[in-house]
Amino acid sequence: MTNTALIGIHHVTAMTNDIERNYQFFTEVLGMRLVKKTVNQDDIHTYHTFFADDKGSAGTDMTFFDFPNNPKGQHGTNAITRIGFRVPNDAALEYYQERFDQFGVKHDGISELFGHKALRFEEEDGQRYQLVSDEHNKGVAPGTPWQEGPVPTDKAIYGLGPIEITVSYYEDFKVYLMQVYGMQVVASGEDYTLLEIGEGGHGGQVILRKDETSPQAQQGYGEVHHVSFRLADSEAIRHWAEKYDSLGISSSGLVDRFYFEALYSRVGHILIELSTDGPGFTTDEPYETLGEDLSLPPFLEPKRQEIEQAIRPFDTKRH
Repeated sequence: MTNTALIGIHHVTAMTNDIERNYQFFTEVLGMRLVKKTVNQDDIHTYHTFFADDKGSAGTDMTFFDFPNNPKGQHGTNAITRIGFRVPNDAALEYYQERFDQFGVKHDGISELFGHKALRFEEEDGQRYQLVSDEHNKGVAPGTPWQEGPVPTDKAIYGLGPIEITVSYYEDFKVYLMQVYGMQVVASGEDYTLLEIGEGGHGGQVILRKDETSPQAQQGYGEVHHVSFRLADSEAIRHWAEKYDSLGISSSGLVDRFYFEALYSRVGHILIELSTDGPGFTTDEPYETLGEDLSLPPFLEPKRQEIEQAIRPFDTKRH
């Protein structure tokens, strides 16, 4: 019988004001691999880029939209407020701190996060991230660092880490995450809770923070669009579609994204997606040239000429 429980974090999708600058930042500075260059299937005039580990493994990918005429987002409460990335050890944080200084990346220096070392930093458009050291971490397995990237493989980012969500309706949201999604509390304080899914650890953690005083965050570039959690397969995601229906929870219904199956539901202001681990990004491109050409799912292939004329091309070839 299929495991229907959430396995860990699947991906995070955010918005950028410059798809090329963002590509250079993720590949050349952070050392993550572009594993898919496609379009937003619901808005074909918008790029959708996927940065991940070497193989495009589930649980490692950070993705971006570049909606035309998208205003600058405003940080605040009731939003996904910081994205985590995993690195293998504390030495990797020191490496990245020096790298950020070299590339002029804004960062806060190395700090502590629930007993682990972390390094908070920002992209040029204000998007907030943190690197978290796996030196003393156990739980959801990481991916494989990009083998041909600019960062040494013993230091490189190899998975998504804790996802920070900040809300004003803190208690209600916490109970919802526990009762609906089966998240377990592993640490808590007056205005925060650390929750885990699956085997736990950095690849399955949500940091929920309470903020009743900041203004409401405004969607736009530099903000997060949604977070997705992993499910094993088609059977598991069908189970969740039925579960949402039985609980009276409004959802998108099952959506075939070609590279994975998806199911969306909004919890307050937070868009939560559930996604299957497969089929994966090598469905339509060989491993060697992932992300080098514009990929389109079969149902958009007849519109390729129209799409290529509508979006500004940018070169992602590495060979």
